Amino acid sequence: MNEHEIAQRHDRIAGAAATLGLDITDAQVQQLSVYQDQLLRWNKVYNLTALRDPDKVLIQHVFDSLSVIGPLSDIFAPGRKISVLDVGSGGGLPGAVMAIMRPDWQVCCVDAVEKKTAFIRQAAGVLNLSNLVSEHIRIERKPPAQADLVISRAFASLVDFSDWSGRHVGSEGYLVAMKGRLASEEVSQLKEKGAWTVAQVQKLNVPELDAERCLVWLQQVGKYDK
Repeated sequence: MNEHEIAQRHDRIAGAAATLGLDITDAQVQQLSVYQDQLLRWNKVYNLTALRDPDKVLIQHVFDSLSVIGPLSDIFAPGRKISVLDVGSGGGLPGAVMAIMRPDWQVCCVDAVEKKTAFIRQAAGVLNLSNLVSEHIRIERKPPAQADLVISRAFASLVDFSDWSGRHVGSEGYLVAMKGRLASEEVSQLKEKGAWTVAQVQKLNVPELDAERCLVWLQQVGKYDK
């Protein structure tokens, strides 16, 4: 990319953050841009994502991940140091974006594919993100993490996600799933399972993307019963 194209991308990133009501520094804009470059470069060899077009990667990966920063930040007090577990993170989505935008959040990206966790480690080094780590392990084999936030993006059905990841949620933590259109069958199957239920479905508006996106908040059945 030439300097003009890089400047245009930076403007789009800053504009997307503004649309989402997020404060973003020039350094964070640069980090998100470099992260996209790293993802595209590694993807040529390691197949980290099915998307190859830089514009689609920017919108459908970076902007999509940015869209959850506001809703999640509303839950935790400003400046509070929290632990985040990104399940089935792939190339670090949304985990790497969360680590860039919230330096006070300690993010661990978990994936069963070693080349993906290797990329995340490399990206964390390039971007100087001391709050981003990765772990190569199947989530169901990982010892309980007691995380403040456990999140996934287009990872699995709600039943499988809650079965595999629910035990990693701390006593005051949250289990959330990023989804496109939420199928009623998924909600019904989760209800039939009986361990977790859908507490809230929060609509997400992704800049430059005309498609349905939502954040599904899950609640353990009986946890808050008197």
